[in-house]
Amino acid sequence: MTKVMGAAMRRIQAGNALTAFGIGFTVPFLYIYVAQVRGLGSMAATSAFVAFAVSALVALPLTGRVIDRRGPVPVVIGAAVAASVGALSLGLSTGIVPILLSALALGAGQAVMQPALATMIVWCSTPGTRTRAFALQFFMQNLGLGIGGLIGGQIVDESRPASFTLLFGIEAVMFLVLAGVILTVRMPHAPSIKDAVPRGESGTGGAWKRLLGHKAMVKLLVLGFVIFFACYGQFESGLAAFGTEAAGITPSTLGFALAANTGAIVVAQFVVLRLVEKRRRSRVIALVGLIWTVAWVIAGFSGLGHGSAMMAAAAFITTYALFGIGEAMLSPTLAPLVADLAPEGSVGQYNSAFALVKQMALALGPLGVPLGAGVPMLYIGVFIAVSLGIAGLALRLGGQLSPVQDKPSLLKGDVVAVVVPAAEPERVPA
Repeated sequence: MTKVMGAAMRRIQAGNALTAFGIGFTVPFLYIYVAQVRGLGSMAATSAFVAFAVSALVALPLTGRVIDRRGPVPVVIGAAVAASVGALSLGLSTGIVPILLSALALGAGQAVMQPALATMIVWCSTPGTRTRAFALQFFMQNLGLGIGGLIGGQIVDESRPASFTLLFGIEAVMFLVLAGVILTVRMPHAPSIKDAVPRGESGTGGAWKRLLGHKAMVKLLVLGFVIFFACYGQFESGLAAFGTEAAGITPSTLGFALAANTGAIVVAQFVVLRLVEKRRRSRVIALVGLIWTVAWVIAGFSGLGHGSAMMAAAAFITTYALFGIGEAMLSPTLAPLVADLAPEGSVGQYNSAFALVKQMALALGPLGVPLGAGVPMLYIGVFIAVSLGIAGLALRLGGQLSPVQDKPSLLKGDVVAVVVPAAEPERVPA
């Protein structure tokens, strides 16, 4: 890694952490803010969450092409400004229409930021250093979210709407800080792995046609959807419903479970990194599927009712902690693999496609709520099968990857980066 790449990476990671810190101030309290503080009820709060998802699903299909044509820097700055405006206006809104419009702006800004920042990390790393760079990003995000949520919980007061306005104001400022930091970054551009798309696969046509003709990437998108639906999509929806209805978990215990998830990520991230960065990515993902299978089995035990309330709580907290260990293993695996699959000039498109799949999985995650609350053991059985399916899909994906894509440690030394001036971004034919 060159000095230019190292300096740029440090600023990107710092801006990313500060943004996560700002988001942490508001994410745990959005439902309470809309439904109770503004007195708009649960339907309005649900509509705000739907607006977040809709804005992301609309914006992301267009994002990749813009990143690849104009570069990720202006995209991050524009998204940060949009998110800042959305956050501030959300904190000042009192009616359903302005709240929904604010949620649309905030959701679109946050969604577009993800692939743009991921592309910046790719440009500032080589295939040999990418794994550690994305692990650090995930670690800093979770640390920022956790600290922001902790401090925000001390500030917020349901009887004082102004305290919520302050939280959203802090979030808005953090987005502007991100924009300011990114403005100072001198972007290098690291070449992708040679022959990322195997010969014989689609290499002509529009960007989406080329991507969908890339068999390994399509399999990774399917795998990513299943992963995000089975884990992140269930955290605050189906699994929470299962815990409260079937296992008798109290809200405070659910809070401890979420804290255990974050704590497992923060504690295990760099220990796990040393174990996975020299191993095949497909096998690491398969192992995560097996770990999550155990997590769902333990969750099922918590709902059987054969033990004490303390045993049920301990089992439920353990489930969330195991999910966290799996997440720590995926963070240095999935995002770098997306980057290494992308051919030269298509990193933004590939990152946006993966972010879109993630948003779709999160949007569909609440479909598990009726099953988790109404037929709890069937819910557990379904997701045990899904987790085993993750392991199977990962091993099948491994057969589509080149040796270097599956195990980047095979590379001998780092690729030297080429600095791309901001005024002359690379242009890719439509």
